[in-house]
Amino acid sequence: MAYRRGSVLEPSDQDRGAASAGPEILFLFNHDAAHQVAHIAGIAAALRRRAPELTITCATGSRAIREHAVSILGERPAAQLQWLDIALPALVERMLALPNRVAPIRRVARLDYHSMRLLRSTILVSAERTCLRLKGRQPPESVTRFVHVPHGAGDRAVAYHRAKGAFDRLLVGGQKTARQLIEHGCARAEQIRVIGYPKFDAIRLDEAKSFFTNDNPVFVYNPHFDPFLSSWYRHGPDLLDWFASEAGREFNCIFAPHIMLFRKKLHVSLQYGSVKMRPAIKATWREAPNILIDTESERLVDMSYTLAADAYIGDVSSQAYEFLVHPRPMFFLDVFSRRARSREARYPIWSAGPVVQTVSELTPLLSRFIRREADYSMIQRRLFSETISFDTERTASECAADAILELLEQRGGAEQ
Repeated sequence: MAYRRGSVLEPSDQDRGAASAGPEILFLFNHDAAHQVAHIAGIAAALRRRAPELTITCATGSRAIREHAVSILGERPAAQLQWLDIALPALVERMLALPNRVAPIRRVARLDYHSMRLLRSTILVSAERTCLRLKGRQPPESVTRFVHVPHGAGDRAVAYHRAKGAFDRLLVGGQKTARQLIEHGCARAEQIRVIGYPKFDAIRLDEAKSFFTNDNPVFVYNPHFDPFLSSWYRHGPDLLDWFASEAGREFNCIFAPHIMLFRKKLHVSLQYGSVKMRPAIKATWREAPNILIDTESERLVDMSYTLAADAYIGDVSSQAYEFLVHPRPMFFLDVFSRRARSREARYPIWSAGPVVQTVSELTPLLSRFIRREADYSMIQRRLFSETISFDTERTASECAADAILELLEQRGGAEQ
C-alpha cells in the first residue's frame, strides 16, 4: 500500500489485520465502483457518535473507494474510525483483471482472502448480498452477525431476493420493501427495520448545480446497466441522436447512466440469461453543446444530476426514487417485448410518468413535459412515501445505528 502518511489513509494496525478487543462493527465496502458507499458510510459515523466505546471499522477494497468514503464522512469523522485494507495482493489483482470484466471475481476473492479477519467482527454491515459468502466459511467460534442496507430503493426483484433472509437484520428504506420481503417469504418481520435512506443524509437536497450556460429545460437520461432491463442497448443511441438533432437542441440532456454501464463493454445478465454488447459513445453526442455525457465520475452517484434536472428519462434504475425527492416530470422507456414482459412485473415507479416503447413515441411528449407534473404529482408523492420513510427526530443514519446497537444488545444478551 502507498497511502499518504499522517492522514486517515495511512495504514493502521487494523490495515495489518489486527482486531481490537471488545465488540467490533465492521462496514464492508467491497465493490469496485463507488455507488454503494454513500448508503452505509454515514451509518458508521452515526454509530461512532452513538457509541464512542465501540470499535467501528471500515473495510475497503481499493484506495479509490476509501477516498470516496472519506470524502463523504469528512476527514475529522473519518479519523475517528478504524480502516482496514482488504485489497488483494498485486499479482492476484492482475490475474483477476480479465475475468472480473465478466463477473464480480475480485469481490468474491477479497471475501475469501480476508475471511478470517472479517469474521472476527461482531457485526458486519454491507450494501450487497455477496458478503453472505462468508457465512458458509464461519468457524465454530465466529459470532459475526450480518446486517444488510440496500444500495437503492428500486422496484426490481433484487429488493426481495430470497438470499436476503440469511441476514440477521435487514435495514430498509420504507414500508414497500419491508412488505415485499415478508410477502415473498424472504424474511420475517422481526428481521426488518425501516430506517429511511441514509444516502440522503450526506447530500444537500436543496442545492441544484447548473451544468449548462442556457436556460433550456434539462432532461437527465439514466439507463440501467443490466442488458435485459436497460433501455440503453435498444433505445439509448436513438434518444441521444434526437437530442443532438436540430429538433432536440431546444433542450439540454445529461446522459448519466448507472455507473456500472460503462465499466464493461460486454454485459452479461446471469439472472435473465441475456448477453449484450454495450453501444459506444458517438463523437456527435460529445460535440453537441446541449448534451453532457458522464460515464464514470462521482457525480453519477452523488445526485448532482438528478437534483439538477427538470425532468427524468429512465427505465428501471432505483435512482428514479432519488429523483423523486423533489417531484418532477418523469418518462420511462419500456424495453420488454410482450413475451418478456410476463417475466418481470410492472414496476410501481412506471406509474409516476408516461411509459413508451420507442423513442419516436417519447420525443413528442418532451416538449409538453411541464404539463405532466400536475398529472402525476400525487402519485409520485405516494410512491416516494411508501418507498422512503422519514423519521422527524432522527436521520436515517441514526435510525440505522440504533438498529445495529439493538442487534448488538440482543447478541450480548444471548451470550450471557
